[in-house]
Amino acid sequence: KPVKFARSAIHNWGLYAMENIAMNDMIIEYVGEKLRQSVADLRERRYLKSGIGSSYLFRIDDNTVVDATKKGGIARFINHSCMPNCTAKIIKVEGTKRIVIYALRDIAMSKSALFLRRILSLDIGLRG
Repeated sequence: KPVKFARSAIHNWGLYAMENIAMNDMIIEYVGEKLRQSVADLRERRYLKSGIGSSYLFRIDDNTVVDATKKGGIARFINHSCMPNCTAKIIKVEGTKRIVIYALRDIAMSKSALFLRRILSLDIGLRG
């Protein structure tokens, strides 16, 4: 779906719908560098130590994490919410696991996307 990132009152940046999005529609894929869990742990510590305020680590399974901090797409700008309007699902495409964001309910144009949990849920409206 067409989305854009822009300034957000929630947390610096947010992801916003550029058209109405229907419940259950796929919104965007969360992309970045795929890492083993042990490498992701090291990076998270390095990011904290270097003062990077936000890291964008998203777990695919027990062994694999996607790091969108430096090499990721705009899905990383989806903010967190206690009342999310989207969710992440791990799907397989040609044998490869991918993180895809789906609408939990209808999302009006210009609204931000929001996740429910720290790592696994988003709300689109997106940040706003």
